[in-house]
Order: sequence, then C-alpha cells, then structure tokens
Amino acid sequence: MNQANQPKKPRFNPFARRKARHLLLQALYQWQLSNNAIVDIEIQFNRTNDMHKVDNTFFHELLHQIPAELDHLDNKFKPFLDRPLAEVSPIELALLRIGTYELCYRPDIPYKVAINEAVELAKVFGGEDGHKYVNSILDQVARGARVSEVK
Repeated sequence: MNQANQPKKPRFNPFARRKARHLLLQALYQWQLSNNAIVDIEIQFNRTNDMHKVDNTFFHELLHQIPAELDHLDNKFKPFLDRPLAEVSPIELALLRIGTYELCYRPDIPYKVAINEAVELAKVFGGEDGHKYVNSILDQVARGARVSEVK
C-alpha cells in the first residue's frame, strides 16, 4: 500500500490531552471521595462537560485503568511518600496516580511531560506546596519506570 492509500493517523492535540487530564483529575477526585462507580462518573462527566475538546480516548483509558491498577500504582510511589497514603491530600493522590500511570503504562508520553502536566495541575488545584511534593515523588518514580529515558 502506498502512502496515499494509507489511513491518516489522528493528529495528536496537546490541548485536548491537557483538557483530558484536567477532567480526569476531577473525576478521580470524585471517585476517591464518593467511591461511586467509575462508569457512573464517566457518564456524568460526558453529560456535564464539553467533551468535544477533550482527548476522550485518553480520558476513558486513564479513568478506567487507574482504578484497575490502583495497588500497582500506589506501590510504585508509596516508598517515596513522607506520610501514610491516607494522609496524602486527595488532589495530590489523584495526581500521583495519573502521573505514575503515565510513567508506567504510557511510554509514548515523555516522562518530563507526564511530570510537568501533574505539577501544573497541582499548582491550580493542590495545596500551597503540593506541586513541589508531586514533582518530587513523580521524579523518583520516573527514575525507576523510565531508567533509559531519565539518564
């Protein structure tokens, strides 16, 4: 098949991915506090948000896979916490889970991007120094999950 006949790959849209992370943080926060079913939360988010500007595939994947891989993800960053997991703020916890998922399961996303996106969301939604905390922990996770890339 020549190049003219090949299907076009969808263009990656960084804005749509960023918007997906923004909504994902809110959805995971809601899930952590309410323990409602992920499917119900996703339906609610699809009804109440303009999802046309969101990387829906990314949002859906992480919204379902983070809870499915929760123990694995938490175990990746728990050794770097300075407090018990139950004492980490729900916003920072959701961001650590998002960032750790990206570092462990999405090698197509550069590790610096995964960390930076989590840090930027922590600056908006987290506590006063939450972004520093998230950055520190995800940096340590990246050293183990992306050894060759971090070097």
